[in-house]
Amino acid sequence: MNDTLGTETQDKIRQARESFNGKGLTQAQFDIALGVAGIIDRHIHKSGTFREPLTDYAHAFSRTEKFDAMKGEVIVRDIYAARYGRTMNATREALLANEKALPETAQDQALQAARRIEGLIRDGETMPLYKAYDHEGTHLARTLKITESGAKHLMTESYRTAEGRELYETGKALEEKYHRPKVEAAREERQQAQAVRPSLSR
Repeated sequence: MNDTLGTETQDKIRQARESFNGKGLTQAQFDIALGVAGIIDRHIHKSGTFREPLTDYAHAFSRTEKFDAMKGEVIVRDIYAARYGRTMNATREALLANEKALPETAQDQALQAARRIEGLIRDGETMPLYKAYDHEGTHLARTLKITESGAKHLMTESYRTAEGRELYETGKALEEKYHRPKVEAAREERQQAQAVRPSLSR
């Protein structure tokens, strides 16, 4: 067991191992099922859906085992419920319920997150819009306990209302002005370094 995992997480993983389906798995099968459960949890938190990823991953899991995709799905569902303390659907429903009952401060939090995107694109190391948007959306989703897609929608809407312009268009303009020149400069630097290396090896 990984010592870097918290005690509560280790206890949940132990419970998953001792669950009805967990007990019947080899160590490798359990590790894979636990990994798939983690992937499904990530999908739920990202988009609020799990049906298609579960079908795909359960099929891939079962392909090299002596059970069919349906059994693979049952195993992953069981391991998920033991590991996270609730079913996949309960996790999904809790996130979506939170989106319908946002606190009064949610709009302001979303606006502040959207405005931070500008700084992430413009200042320091800089990053492209898609990464800055994802960074702030993920952080907001965790803060509000909602899906990342819901958090990003909230950021976009609050920014449009407050600023009178689209977050995407503002972000792309900043990306062109601040991030792209740094990327181009770094690319040129790499190309020059690669051109010098062959001449040094002669």
